Amino acid sequence: MDVGRRHRVYLGLGSNLGNREENIRKAILLIGERVGTVLRQSSLIETEPWGFESENSFLNGVILVETTFTPRQTLKATQKIERELGRKRKSDSLKKYADRPIDIDILLYDDLTIDEPDLIIPHPLMEQRDFVMIPLREIQK
Repeated sequence: MDVGRRHRVYLGLGSNLGNREENIRKAILLIGERVGTVLRQSSLIETEPWGFESENSFLNGVILVETTFTPRQTLKATQKIERELGRKRKSDSLKKYADRPIDIDILLYDDLTIDEPDLIIPHPLMEQRDFVMIPLREIQK
């Protein structure tokens, strides 16, 4: 991978705890400061929880970021932002989902395919999730 080369990364954002809109706004601001330039941002859509039961609905959106980071650097930076915004932990190996103030997922990174235990690109479940595909299509136009 070329050092300094600019990459296009689509990130999925979701929140269902606290001030959901503010959580996403803060995440986008921090991503813009620490990961790269936010080129596009979808509308936010309200959705029911996916994969678990909760009374708290989600706000979801997608952003396009131009970055010089590698996929691994992008993952580490977004996980740090999640922790700073109150995320306790990612879903465990049993795929148990839970309420969360913020979730940031790498959906696409250029045209790369990566399949590692903790990093899979394209995101393996994105095509099953309208809350990802609807905002993604909106900004891919």
